[in-house]
Amino acid sequence: MIRTRLTELFDLEHPVLSAPMARAGGGRLAAAVSRAGGLGLIGGGFGDADWVAREFERAGDAPVGCGFVTWALGDRLEALDLALDRRPRAILLSFGDPAPYASRIARAGVALIVQVQTLRDARRAADSGADVIVAQGAEAGGHGESRGLMTLVPEIGDWLAENASHVILVAAGGVADGRGLAAALTLGAEGAMVGSRLWASREALTPDPMHAAAIAATGDETLRTRAPDIARAVPWPRRYTVRVLANAFTDRWHDDQDGLAARARVEGPRWRAAFEAGDPQGSSTFVGEAAGLITGVRPAGDLVSEMAAEAAALLGGGWALRR
Repeated sequence: MIRTRLTELFDLEHPVLSAPMARAGGGRLAAAVSRAGGLGLIGGGFGDADWVAREFERAGDAPVGCGFVTWALGDRLEALDLALDRRPRAILLSFGDPAPYASRIARAGVALIVQVQTLRDARRAADSGADVIVAQGAEAGGHGESRGLMTLVPEIGDWLAENASHVILVAAGGVADGRGLAAALTLGAEGAMVGSRLWASREALTPDPMHAAAIAATGDETLRTRAPDIARAVPWPRRYTVRVLANAFTDRWHDDQDGLAARARVEGPRWRAAFEAGDPQGSSTFVGEAAGLITGVRPAGDLVSEMAAEAAALLGGGWALRR
């Protein structure tokens, strides 16, 4: 058994959260992770209220949470309120200042998880009332920044120990098996948030061709870029890039982003059509460096249970962490 303050806070069997991956992390995946003893998070993304409602329905009675892109919530508060009405275990906010929404979440009696990519943002998250901070390394798939997990986790952990010891620290980015979970705990986190490995699960909403592309790839074949956001005209703040598999689209546009912006009216619809079709060459496969550790598409519950068992064995049969 691995017992940490994270497992105690959410009454979990395993200190594992599923990343709230937009368009991939739906209700079925979140429910499967929660029923296996972790905490599943629905990917609320930019706050599509209809999508959030549908995926909560698909989660059934499983105790799940929901995550949102913070900078996009300003005019999508109905999606946040809808999620809060479902009495989620937690709301996760990432990529922006959580302060404008923290009191709304606290009044609902829901735990606030804030994902950060820098020590500066961890300080802001703690000041905003975060119960849990997720330190996301650049290894992660999807959006993020440039710092690696190996130094980011202990640096944030040291600051929390001195300044906000009640806040629980979780690691994210490249955690795909028990070795990664054990490493996260050793670095000072009290659990891990898993994205790419659960993105390649049976319950995820990932198209089969993109699963196949990730399985065939190594971590070397991913890159951080702005090209997908330019193509689909999504106004991500410039500090955030997105990690995807390198492919024909990035080969053409990664080094010509001005040219892509100039042709966005043509290339944008092409990218979107390819993404809806699950085309891993004409659009983007949002997976991290853990692609090199993905060997097949398996049930999410099995992945969570095996990850925890492997980590416990590596740590000598169990783990009890107290700050």
